[in-house]
Amino acid sequence: MKPFTTLIGVVAPLDRANIDTDQIIPKQFLKSIRRTGFGDNLFDAWRFEDEGSMSRTPNERIINRRFVLNQPRYQGASILLARENFGCGSSREHAVWALDEFGFRCVIAPSFADIFFNNCFKSGLLPIVLEEEIVDQLFREVARTPGYALTIDLAAQTILKPDGSMLSFAVGAHQKHCLLGGLDDVGLTLEHTDAIRAFETRHRAANPWLFGEAP
Repeated sequence: MKPFTTLIGVVAPLDRANIDTDQIIPKQFLKSIRRTGFGDNLFDAWRFEDEGSMSRTPNERIINRRFVLNQPRYQGASILLARENFGCGSSREHAVWALDEFGFRCVIAPSFADIFFNNCFKSGLLPIVLEEEIVDQLFREVARTPGYALTIDLAAQTILKPDGSMLSFAVGAHQKHCLLGGLDDVGLTLEHTDAIRAFETRHRAANPWLFGEAP
């Protein structure tokens, strides 16, 4: 998993509430449990005007030019600004994987669905909860400022705005540790490699018969 330390990124505004995981990555594209191959179909029903399939690339599709992520000013954005209850609906890790593969490293919203929120930390995506009034202000600033970018410092838990003002955000100590270190569940386990090996040695010595050895 990629560590998250400091991110300087253009903000793309997705001014919709209650965006569910089937809108983020539609069910027909859930053909694999690998973490790659989903970015092309992120927000598929909104980004394209034709019906997609796994065998067709975005270059072979009819682009919806009105959709915000297809607008030139937001190309390469790595921060997604959204409304309340982002990531609701079915619990699918694929939604986070699709956002990450498309290029987003952070989503800012007034609230998130619980399962989606926790899945973000397991895949290196930072979900930031800010008060609705602050999110409203960010939407206004993004709309009037092409190339609007934020600097997000996870260690300091701060967001630096283009005008030099600073916002702070909360994040759990465990989630912060995982993101800073790039640790998913496997990575967390491997932090205890020495203790695991010591246990295995003791276990084998105490129960040799389990390993086909004479006591």
